Amino acid sequence: MRPRTWVLVLAAVFAVLQLANVTGRATPDTKNYLSYAMSLRGASTREAATVAIDYSCASQGANARRDQSVNPLNFHGKDPAARVAKKCRDAEWRGVNARLRAGQTGGFITPFTSERFMRIFEVRPGYPVFLVPFVTLLGPVWGMWSASVVLTVAGGVLVFLILRTLSVSVPLALTGQALYYVLPCGTTSMRPMTEGLMTALTLAAVWGCALVLKGRRTRAGLALVGGSLVLLFTVKHSQSLFLGLCLAGAGALVAVGRWRRGRAPGRALVTVAALGATAALGTLVLAGALHYPSQTDSLQDLLTDHYARPDRTRLWPEFLHLEANFWLEWTRQQLWQPMLAAALGAGVWGAVRRPAFGVFLIGAAFTGVLTQAAHPDISVWGGRLIVLVWLLPVVGVPLLLESVVRGKAVVGVGGPVPTPVPGQGVGPGFGEHAQSVRRGGA
Repeated sequence: MRPRTWVLVLAAVFAVLQLANVTGRATPDTKNYLSYAMSLRGASTREAATVAIDYSCASQGANARRDQSVNPLNFHGKDPAARVAKKCRDAEWRGVNARLRAGQTGGFITPFTSERFMRIFEVRPGYPVFLVPFVTLLGPVWGMWSASVVLTVAGGVLVFLILRTLSVSVPLALTGQALYYVLPCGTTSMRPMTEGLMTALTLAAVWGCALVLKGRRTRAGLALVGGSLVLLFTVKHSQSLFLGLCLAGAGALVAVGRWRRGRAPGRALVTVAALGATAALGTLVLAGALHYPSQTDSLQDLLTDHYARPDRTRLWPEFLHLEANFWLEWTRQQLWQPMLAAALGAGVWGAVRRPAFGVFLIGAAFTGVLTQAAHPDISVWGGRLIVLVWLLPVVGVPLLLESVVRGKAVVGVGGPVPTPVPGQGVGPGFGEHAQSVRRGGA
């Protein structure tokens, strides 16, 4: 089959597997995004609230049913789904009605919590806008599911395109696509939250960097980098800031490295760094002009349980104390279960095989560390805040494997080349690797 066919087959297999969990994916924040999307398509406050609450509470009911079915003490009991969903709906409506009566009617999102907390979600219109056509055509349940599938499939396809741009063989590029689906980046992207769209846009920017470094379709690469940074501002402006800083730093490092070796950095590379710096500075200026929640607001949200308690008076000392404790505990847990550490080690090993591109890849993955550092909350389920670090093994491991295959190809190029047997050939990707060795990789 052609490479594009294999890409579609992998994507289709992944989508079919996700049919096992059409319901039960909602998180506490999902109802905010769904309510936002319903308001954007013209629903009234109560209509948007009804759809969002029903979706979220049905998800709780589905999870309660699944939990009971495997409970050794109560697996034969009455199905709790209806009772749990009704209790959830009653509690949500009590809170919403009380806030509506109190006059909390501004914005696009149903007032599920305080106005101060809802402001955090009001400044993220990108994901709700993306949801609108899906929930309009397919309804909330299948619309939210299909939107998540599309975003996750797109992320895997972008990984494939990045690796092919770097002249990695088709089998190893498909390996990267598969890794994206099975590692936590794929699992997190399937949750109905901003992470799926945020990760896909980050990968689009990385693809743009790969195109620029390889000198292929440079204008398209620059457009991908700039467009992704702009769109990220609408999805989660902190990611636009972090990615902009990391791309600017990576571009500067590569440019200095080329200059020290007596090579011109190249206008396109300088442009990538400039785009990153402009995005970082523009995010700060525009967020301030639009009165977006500040870093202080974010820290108060963290330390007051979403503003449920009085504001902290010693904000920064307490935050730094929590930060130190968080990373100590996080490191202890990673050493206990070193899957992430091993994956990151392999990813870095593969990234350094392509030094110029590797700097940009490490920079993009490092935005996950920055996001986690800004929210040192060990109770956040699934490691979704730091999920972008998984892009490093997703792309880096195929690069590492490719370097091994390329090393074997070098032997063929420098010495006797195996004679193809009729009907067999010398192995998938051999010609590509031999050409890559002669050209030199990014």
